[in-house]
Amino acid sequence: MIGLDDRHLDLAGQGDDDGSDPTSPVWAVFGDLMSGLVGAFVLILIGVLVLQMDLVASLQAEVQKRQQEEQRRMALEKALAIPLQNGRVTLANGRIGISGSVLFALNSDELRPEGRQILRSLVPPLQVYLGERDELLMVSGFTDDRPVQSGNRRFADNLELSAQRALTVTRALIQEGMPRERVFSAAFGAEQPVASNVEEQGRALNRRVEMAPVPRATQARPSKVSGRD
Repeated sequence: MIGLDDRHLDLAGQGDDDGSDPTSPVWAVFGDLMSGLVGAFVLILIGVLVLQMDLVASLQAEVQKRQQEEQRRMALEKALAIPLQNGRVTLANGRIGISGSVLFALNSDELRPEGRQILRSLVPPLQVYLGERDELLMVSGFTDDRPVQSGNRRFADNLELSAQRALTVTRALIQEGMPRERVFSAAFGAEQPVASNVEEQGRALNRRVEMAPVPRATQARPSKVSGRD
């Protein structure tokens, strides 16, 4: 019976001799799953950190932009302290406003003596302000929405009237000492009103000339062309 016992022992011990463990595949799958979850968590964490860094950078840029705008506004107010105290000009959002009735008669582009005096007082502080920042001065003309009087044949419409008024103010500033290369004009007609045109009070506010410092446009360098014509 020795042969039967030996065979029984061999069959009983066969599972232990090959070193296999029925629970090892489960732990391998669980380990792979945990590794994947950790990797996904790390990727999500990195994405959140990058998003937060971008948000902080954008907030810092916005804060810096607002600080620069505030410093610019304060510098402009300081430069125009005397004209602003006299109440003959206004300053809002970096734009210097002068009532059209102070500068011109109704439907006219001829500058009044009082208007020329105001422009004369603005030239020195504006010249210093523009020179320190290397900026330009845009002179903009605006009107109300009422058509130009039919008897006035000098202007075809409000756009032309606003353009001529802006040119008149621009030329007056140059005559009073503003460098020609520092100032230019623009016309908007009845566009961009600051008040309702229903009543005369609002229309009077819309008939105005504004001056605003603007950055100088960056000039593109001419590209070199190789070869022959």
